[in-house]
Amino acid sequence: MLQIYSTLTRQTEPFVPLEEGKVSMYVCGPTVYADAHIGHAMSAIVFDMVRRYLRFRGYKVTYVTNFTDVDDKIINRANQVGRDPFELANFYAEKYLEHLADLNVMPADEYPKVTNEIPNIIRVIGDLGEAGYAYESEGSVYFRVERDDDYGKLSRRTQEAALTGTRVESDERKENAADFALWKGAKPGEPSWPSPWGDGRPGWHIECSAMCLSNLGESIDIHGGGNDLIFPHHENEIAQSESLTGKAFAQVWMHHGMLQLGGEKMSKSLGNLITIDDFLRSHSPDALRLLIFSGHYRKPVVYNDETIESAERSVTRLRSALRPATGSASVGDEADALRIATENARVAFTEAMDDDFNTASGLAAIFELVRAINTGRAAGVSGPFFDAAQRTLRQLAGILGLTLPDQAAAGDQMAAKPFIDLLIQVRSDLRVAKQWALSDKIRDSLGSLSIVLEDSPAGTTWRYEDPS
Repeated sequence: MLQIYSTLTRQTEPFVPLEEGKVSMYVCGPTVYADAHIGHAMSAIVFDMVRRYLRFRGYKVTYVTNFTDVDDKIINRANQVGRDPFELANFYAEKYLEHLADLNVMPADEYPKVTNEIPNIIRVIGDLGEAGYAYESEGSVYFRVERDDDYGKLSRRTQEAALTGTRVESDERKENAADFALWKGAKPGEPSWPSPWGDGRPGWHIECSAMCLSNLGESIDIHGGGNDLIFPHHENEIAQSESLTGKAFAQVWMHHGMLQLGGEKMSKSLGNLITIDDFLRSHSPDALRLLIFSGHYRKPVVYNDETIESAERSVTRLRSALRPATGSASVGDEADALRIATENARVAFTEAMDDDFNTASGLAAIFELVRAINTGRAAGVSGPFFDAAQRTLRQLAGILGLTLPDQAAAGDQMAAKPFIDLLIQVRSDLRVAKQWALSDKIRDSLGSLSIVLEDSPAGTTWRYEDPS
């Protein structure tokens, strides 16, 4: 049975959805004011994996992730570059969606934007006010933290501790320094909308509560995001939503660790980031997934030249198992061993992923299957057991969102096989005649077509290496 660690309970617990066979899932998305970096990609990739595995386990998943498209950062950036803030946010939102496609992240069922949800946000704030959880002060509206008896249950901070070491703006309009803005009164030159409290715009935390309520309902199964959102963002989401509905906001709160560069969290404010554009110019999307999934999603991920190159080598090793069979043995001890290895890999992978999405152990099961396939090929195994092993490899790798050469590409390779084999024989004859320049020219020409030759005492073999 699938078990998931919840930040709320600090325990790994059996996952029981609110409605049998269905999962509702909300993940906090980016604030779109500049090029997204691979820290943003990590969040998208982690929850893409979670969604894919839930689907594999038979659940119908409704997945929602938002765009914050009005915010101080967006306004400041727009002023710096002389662009309309809404146009700027829309530009980077569309670019982010393109990046998700490049990274093989499945599209969400809904991508709500703050600017499209203003009526819902105003209604939620008004309802909180009527219930005594919010108050208006000089055109702004604040959440009354002292009214929420269990405030701090997610982060395990008391109201007093929440203020310690936390940036809290001094504001005489607040009843309590810990109170946070639900609606911000308009400032000159900033986007604003009319409301019962005057023109203004939403506070950050209320946005996600309102978007989740309007798109998924009062209670959801999984709420996710980075562990940097636990406090104050997710803590405040719980306070708002549960004060309004009287129901548990989310059954499970999932938080992933941060992608670290140089020992620090990757972020725009620190200036130590690698944009998704920069990454994809030099590396494959699969390498980023393998780097992230080689550890546990709740732990930090160290990004440097060594770790990403190691991940690239793992990509090559993974794809090596998809080379076609070269023998003709469809039965026998070697074929039976491959059949057993395939069954064991599926069981081991599922057990690992059922344990709070333990992708490191899941990958270990996948690479055991890779080893078994390559061993079977070397022993001359082909036929249904070999084909089943490769299908299983594709399926398990696909659950992690890893891309593999498609069948059409494999078919093209098989059609070209006689010609490649002929060129290899010609090259061998040239090597015997010590015509090194010509033999190297054949090798390099094939290499430019992503055909890699491997020389050994037993002869020369070839494989296709996906250029992506």
